[in-house]
Amino acid sequence: MNYIIGAFKPPCDIFVTFADERTRKQVQIKKDNGKTVMVPAFQTLETIAGEVSIAPVPELYFDRGNFYDFTSIVRELDVPGEIYERKTYPFEFSTVEMPYESYNGTNVRLRYILKVTIGRNYVGSIVESRDFCVRNYSLVPTINNSIKMEVGIEDCLHIEFEYSKSKYHLKDVIIGKIYFLLVRIKIKNMELEIRRRESTGSGPNTYVETETLAKFELMDGAPVRGESIPVRLFLTPYELTPTHRNINNKFSVKYYLNLVIVDEEDRRYFKQHEITMYRLLETPQSS
Repeated sequence: MNYIIGAFKPPCDIFVTFADERTRKQVQIKKDNGKTVMVPAFQTLETIAGEVSIAPVPELYFDRGNFYDFTSIVRELDVPGEIYERKTYPFEFSTVEMPYESYNGTNVRLRYILKVTIGRNYVGSIVESRDFCVRNYSLVPTINNSIKMEVGIEDCLHIEFEYSKSKYHLKDVIIGKIYFLLVRIKIKNMELEIRRRESTGSGPNTYVETETLAKFELMDGAPVRGESIPVRLFLTPYELTPTHRNINNKFSVKYYLNLVIVDEEDRRYFKQHEITMYRLLETPQSS
């Protein structure tokens, strides 16, 4: 949605309110100007209802980038005519399918908005929009395989790492072990990183942005053959989102555990593995 306001005052004010705004959970999102605001949170298949008020009356903003509407539902609030006094229109979108979570990344944003448009003859339309947030929850996966891999450098280093599972909820704990089977290089330290890889576009026009969200030191000093290093990394402090896979062929967001070993000559050895992130549906039994 690209529009400019402020050069000329619109002939009316538009106010959008949600029916349960005072009691619904609010979450924080970042606007284009960098400021954060609190908006109501919804889940897929919920009903979105409220009121639009239009009041006749006697900032310059341009939203950058390319836009794509992946879903759109339209309701007509009134027939053509003239408005001379304040009017309020109730609206309701029942059991709206919203399969994708709101997302605010480096090069892509997935937004849900309520947009009110007043069409006028011969002059531009009047537009007012209101953001809201969608968060979708999942049950604990019935299948959640562990991650086991052996990596190394021929005749120099041979390690085996194991993580207890491959799917994690946003407040989970990564638990695992690193086994040193062969050590013939002088290791200075070892770290575990959480990386987020955001890809936009497709084919030759794909752009990938990788961000390191967490660095956790597993070991400081040289290990010996047969040594086992425990891994226990709490995810709660980090700003993670669920994994997004090929959303409408527009973008993906994937997460990786990246094991980094640094030797005394500051050479770095990497091994990473993709993990799946999800938002856990909390029940009274959930921890």
